[in-house]
Amino acid sequence: MLEQLITSKTRIKLLLKFFLNPNTQGYLRGLAEEFNESTNSIRVELNRLTEADLLESKTEGRTKVYQANRKHALYNELHSIVKKFLGIDQIIEEVVKKLGNVELALITGDYANGIDSGIIDLVIVGEIDQSYLHILVEKSEKLIHRKIRTLVLKDQEFANLKDKFVSERAIVAWNSEDELAKIRKES
Repeated sequence: MLEQLITSKTRIKLLLKFFLNPNTQGYLRGLAEEFNESTNSIRVELNRLTEADLLESKTEGRTKVYQANRKHALYNELHSIVKKFLGIDQIIEEVVKKLGNVELALITGDYANGIDSGIIDLVIVGEIDQSYLHILVEKSEKLIHRKIRTLVLKDQEFANLKDKFVSERAIVAWNSEDELAKIRKES
């Protein structure tokens, strides 16, 4: 779908990279290496996205670092499109609604860092039916054509690993009102 709308594969990779997780940052050579493309093709697309004010850049030493411009009027829409393209929105809605007592769902790993590797790491916090989760994951994988790895944690296990998820820039994909209140209180 996105490939028909945006013909530049490099631009699609950059949009996925920067608009899946707003905290993701990248620089020219690192992006070229990650995408296995020339620095020139990356530079052209970075310049276009920066000129459109979709990306912000700052200089750190001799390196120019880019990230999504969260203040742009289209930021929320682009973030939503990227999630829909990857199928994350479908996974979360289907899986979380039917599992039981889910307090929090996080996207971690490559996708949290804006890399479409084909494997989505999903962390679920709560008391859930593991066998039903397996069935839902299989169905979701067929819908979105990506592999889903799940990790289910109880409250205390999550509390012990919370700092790790924060440092890895995990994306909160879903949370209960109770968990949202806890997160806000701790901030």
